[in-house]
Amino acid sequence: MASHGLVYDGCNFFRQRLVLATLSGKRVKIKNIRSKDDNPGLRDCEASFIRLLDKVTNGSRIEINQTGTVLFYQPGLLCGGVVEHDCNTQRSVGYYLEALLMLAPFMKTSLKATLRGVTNDPVDPTVDLLKSTALPLTRKFGIDGEGFDLKVVKRGMAPGGGGEVVFTCPVRRTMMPVQLTDPGKIKRIRGVAYSVRVSPQMTNRLVESARGVLNHFLPDIYIHTDHMKGANSGKSPGFGLTLVAETLNGCFLGAEMSSTPQGQGDPVLPEDLGRNCAQLLLEEIHRGGSVDSSNQSLALLFMTLGQQDVSKVLLGPLSPYTDDLFSV
Repeated sequence: MASHGLVYDGCNFFRQRLVLATLSGKRVKIKNIRSKDDNPGLRDCEASFIRLLDKVTNGSRIEINQTGTVLFYQPGLLCGGVVEHDCNTQRSVGYYLEALLMLAPFMKTSLKATLRGVTNDPVDPTVDLLKSTALPLTRKFGIDGEGFDLKVVKRGMAPGGGGEVVFTCPVRRTMMPVQLTDPGKIKRIRGVAYSVRVSPQMTNRLVESARGVLNHFLPDIYIHTDHMKGANSGKSPGFGLTLVAETLNGCFLGAEMSSTPQGQGDPVLPEDLGRNCAQLLLEEIHRGGSVDSSNQSLALLFMTLGQQDVSKVLLGPLSPYTDDLFSV
């Protein structure tokens, strides 16, 4: 135990354990990673995530046994700088961006990360949702400036990928305290309807069906349509919708849905997807809180790393991911 630092068993909370180990500087050993599965050991996306951590740190020591069922990780210093990484297409770019959002403010130099892979899929938070909700939340903790941005250069749907995003973040040594106890009423709804390698009419059908639900509650609704063509459209067809509700006090609550990946499951109609996404947003608003369920863990982590006993955030029911992060 002394030689390996903290010892964990199983593959649960894999990203959370490595991110928190990197921030705290503690070495960890994770054993019995899917040791009883037919396909034991680390998944390709988890190995890709480890390589990304190695790129943004200096002096990290990583040891994996032959079967991939035991990982030893001794974190180095968070160095930042210019990083390029090809993300494994098993998970979307959001899988990797969530971790970078937690690490980037504490690096030695400003981070500019170019990530390539799947930008939108039904499993992980998409780049559009993180840009619309996670970035405004992060700004409330004092991480802001011209160098803080997330750009979608190419859009890539699952399973083929082919997308590209650029994430830039300045350095912040300390977190500003926040008081987010009163979200206020919803004043407007914004969104992005996107499609690649399908008819551009898909985005219009998404917007029309979503507005059919939301217009009963609010007049100020604007959903931008984004149809990328050619080299910027990735390798697989698909479409999706991201909706974000902004409150009077500057809080952002988001919801999103993406079409079924090509060759996986039953296809979905854009009318059904738009309607269901609008209902998901209404459900997120009904849950309450100043932070939506997809960003609860980010807010709590920044509060933990900030000054003691001065930040307050009102949350709705905790998401399973948030429970996972703080049970590590």
